[in-house]
Amino acid sequence: MDFLRYKNIYFVFSGILVLSSLVSLFIFGLNPGIDFTGGSILELEYKDERPSNQSIRESVADFDLGEIYIQPSNEKGVLIRMKDIPEETHRLLIEKLSAESQFEEKRFDSLGPVIGKELKEKTVTLIILAVFAIVVYIVLAFRKIRRPIPSWQYGLVSLVVLAHDLAIPIGVFSILGKFYGVQITIPVVAALLTVVGYAINNVVVVFDRIRENLMRGASPTFGETLNKSLAQTFTRCLNTSLTTLLVLLAIFFFGGVTLQYFSLALIIGVTAGTYSSIFLAAPLLTIFRRYA
Repeated sequence: MDFLRYKNIYFVFSGILVLSSLVSLFIFGLNPGIDFTGGSILELEYKDERPSNQSIRESVADFDLGEIYIQPSNEKGVLIRMKDIPEETHRLLIEKLSAESQFEEKRFDSLGPVIGKELKEKTVTLIILAVFAIVVYIVLAFRKIRRPIPSWQYGLVSLVVLAHDLAIPIGVFSILGKFYGVQITIPVVAALLTVVGYAINNVVVVFDRIRENLMRGASPTFGETLNKSLAQTFTRCLNTSLTTLLVLLAIFFFGGVTLQYFSLALIIGVTAGTYSSIFLAAPLLTIFRRYA
């Protein structure tokens, strides 16, 4: 199979996806959760039928809760996200809601805006350090390769692939945040960091096989070496990703609302990472080879 034959189509397809994600991010932005902005989250489990979101919203309208988000949880549960409220307001809120329906309070978490801002800054720093460490690792791991392209170009291609794999799920979440109120929370950020590690794992597998074939001199041209390496790693990468996606789909559909968007970010990221490691990483190397 000639993986490089349609490389221009791969580039155009990836470019459309990334550009669409960047446009949605620029227009809609992200909807940060209380982990980053500060606020309170209340989880209730109703004894009987769960009231509608509109009914709950009307019940709490008398309280100064700011912009609230009401999200169903399991069959009879509900999550209410609001601005940071004191314990007295929390107590009055529970009294008002319990007067209308019986429920069990599962949790109440409150996070101040100062802590939220600190978490946001640390999250950005963590992502930058993680990506930088990965690129440095690839440059060092492939330092013995001198031709036909130097090792630092493998690291640069890895950086482009990582940007591709992160941009797509972030773009999707910007759309979900605009139209469905989906928030960026710590679990979602953890999922994105997992995507970084997972995607680079597949890329390293492909690059490592390219390195082995280059050192053996098994193929006369660089393009043939890339095609041979992709053919040798294609089944492994695909099978690994498919088994991972099966687990993530099970978590998405049966794991409850608290894990739903964590698993969704991973599903999108793993899918994008599998595609990029096979159809994007190696073809990008040919661009450097052309100008080497």
